[in-house]
Amino acid sequence: MTDLTDIEWERLDVDSVTELALLAKNKSQRGNQQPAFIPRVEREGILAPSFAQQRLWFLAQLNEDSTNYHIPLGLRLRGELDRSAWQRSLDHLFARHEALRSIFVASGEDPEVDILPPDTGLPVREHDLRGRPDAEAALSALCREETCTPFDLARGPLIRGRLIRMSEQEHVFLLTQHHIVSDGWSMGVLVRELSALYRAFRAGQENPLPPLAIQYPDYAAWQRQWLAGERLQRQTEYWRSNLSGAPVLLALPTDRPRPAEQSFAGATVPIVIDAQMTRALKQLSQQHGVTLFMTVLAAWSAVLSRLSGQDDIVIGVPTANRGRHEIEELIGFFVNTLAMRIDLSGQPSVAQLLERAKRTALAAQEHQDLPFEQVVEIVQPPRRLDHTPVFQVGLAWNNATEPFDLPGLDVEAAGEELGQVKFDLELNIGEHGELVTGTLGYATALFDQGTIERQRGYLLALLGAMVADAQQPVGHIELLSTDERSYLLEELNRTQAAYPLPQCIHTLFEAQVRRAPDAVAVIHEGASLSYGELNASANRLAHHLIGLGVGPDQPVAICLERSPAMVVGLLAILKAGGAYVPLDPAYPSQRLRQVLADAVPRLLLADAAGCAALGPEGLAGVTVVELDAQAPAWAAQSATDPDPQALGLHAHHLAYIIYTSGSTGMPKGVMIEHHQIVRLFEATQNWYGFTEQDVWCLTHSFSFDFSVWELWGPYATVAGWSFHPVIRSVQPLISTISSARMVSLFSIRHLPHLKH
Repeated sequence: MTDLTDIEWERLDVDSVTELALLAKNKSQRGNQQPAFIPRVEREGILAPSFAQQRLWFLAQLNEDSTNYHIPLGLRLRGELDRSAWQRSLDHLFARHEALRSIFVASGEDPEVDILPPDTGLPVREHDLRGRPDAEAALSALCREETCTPFDLARGPLIRGRLIRMSEQEHVFLLTQHHIVSDGWSMGVLVRELSALYRAFRAGQENPLPPLAIQYPDYAAWQRQWLAGERLQRQTEYWRSNLSGAPVLLALPTDRPRPAEQSFAGATVPIVIDAQMTRALKQLSQQHGVTLFMTVLAAWSAVLSRLSGQDDIVIGVPTANRGRHEIEELIGFFVNTLAMRIDLSGQPSVAQLLERAKRTALAAQEHQDLPFEQVVEIVQPPRRLDHTPVFQVGLAWNNATEPFDLPGLDVEAAGEELGQVKFDLELNIGEHGELVTGTLGYATALFDQGTIERQRGYLLALLGAMVADAQQPVGHIELLSTDERSYLLEELNRTQAAYPLPQCIHTLFEAQVRRAPDAVAVIHEGASLSYGELNASANRLAHHLIGLGVGPDQPVAICLERSPAMVVGLLAILKAGGAYVPLDPAYPSQRLRQVLADAVPRLLLADAAGCAALGPEGLAGVTVVELDAQAPAWAAQSATDPDPQALGLHAHHLAYIIYTSGSTGMPKGVMIEHHQIVRLFEATQNWYGFTEQDVWCLTHSFSFDFSVWELWGPYATVAGWSFHPVIRSVQPLISTISSARMVSLFSIRHLPHLKH
């Protein structure tokens, strides 16, 4: 089950709270309701975790080996590193912040907080890769090892480092914290203080940092006392009302079905809004009394609405939750997540949507104190393992972070990317100098990179249109690029195709015979027929049937057990111009007689089993050609293909009549013409990527229409297919058509190296 920390970013540097506070300052009276200061609590008694820590501890118990709640930092340090000053700086930082020294011990169903002694020191493992030819590969392995090593919340410490020496003038430092003791704002505090400590210790000076007025355990105790009573009730009612009836899932179109359990594997694509557009967006925001963050929030919600077809959008926005001066310089887990519900109903204009985003953001800011884990418990959304509750898309406003200032060292990012996301989509963006830049993160289990790149284009297109005309309806803004619109409306609709002139099924088979007359076509009980032999046998029988008066559109019944004779009979009927009416001797006799009475064929091809199944009543009034007994009668007929023109046969004549199951009480004959079958195979030829080893099985009764695929699909191959079919028998199986009768199946495979 996913909850609070399942819907937060690992490396937040969120200034959304600053953006919102600028407009919320005069509207909110929260400051007057708070005590003048947060008091310190005694350390001898039991220390309680904050609400956020308690929930994260509970989630960690469900998966003790999880690394989803790690906050990694990787630095490549080039220059003269004072290793002693570096370790001393880390130890002082560790001693300074009780949050970093906190461990969480189970006490009944809830955890208690213990504080490790200040002189414990921040653990740093050292590795020396100097002179190794595989140094970079070894570094990557160490980075992966660090990323995948879980913390023990009950033993700690919940922060650790690795110092990897690459050369005399280059080190890589990896620092990993557990989210339960830190957050994105805390990373900024850590950067500033570690830089100040290192500068001082390297110069032989003392600790330059002023003492902290309070520590994180003081805040946790104050939070539990302050967020109670009427204040708690007011915030509870707001979130219950605000999220009542919100959609459970944002139905974004995905490249793959949503897996049964959410995957946190992810990737990102970069987003850059150039200086000119950034200035225009700032001007638009000022004109409508909103912040740049609110403008991006409005645009992002509009894109999500267009993608999903929903006008009720909930977006998760992390807030630093540092509204009090005392906690601004603390390292700890303060971050909260606000569920911002944007209403896009009624075709709002750009200006109207900006106003809605502003109201939503300010109201959420006024009620930001209630931890999101409690919001989830209040709202009680349906819980599923395949997505996060309340919302599945996030927006983090990340302004530029303060860089490390380490004397004598050039610092750049290093280490392995986590490749993790908490949502389906994560827009991490902010103002950096004259640009607005960031990333669009996505769950790789759901989306391809190309899809996300198109979504990035939609966002940029919508922002540009908002700047151009704030009075236009947001729903009318064109999101597609010229190339994509052309592809969707023109390229995909170019369905013209050159099809061959309509042909009969058996003429396609005859073309195969001419290409490979000696290839094996039928194997049955140790005997085989080549394509040439099968065609010759069918031709002799066809000429015999023509002599008996068979012609175009005339139904000819065929009642045979599965055997090569069945294939010969079907081909012969088609070659003579007739339409075969298949009768499976395994069917009940009454059913077979009903079909004969309805189709009224003048001729019936049968074997002993077929005659027995029909009985004297069924055979009355029809001329029977017994294939197993009368074969000598046509043995002297010509083996050449009958001429369709001489017969007056064309593709719009009937190929077969197959009767339905008779669900209404009476079987009905469905009449199918040759061109309809050929057109079906032409339209679907690209569905199959045949190889020499592919086999088709005639698993259905030839009285069932699916047998058309199994017989004529591979036999009467259309232009463009590379290989051609062979039919052979396989081990007998129990027929599912009638009562436990043994029948032989046919397999159909494609011949190698035969191309049109």
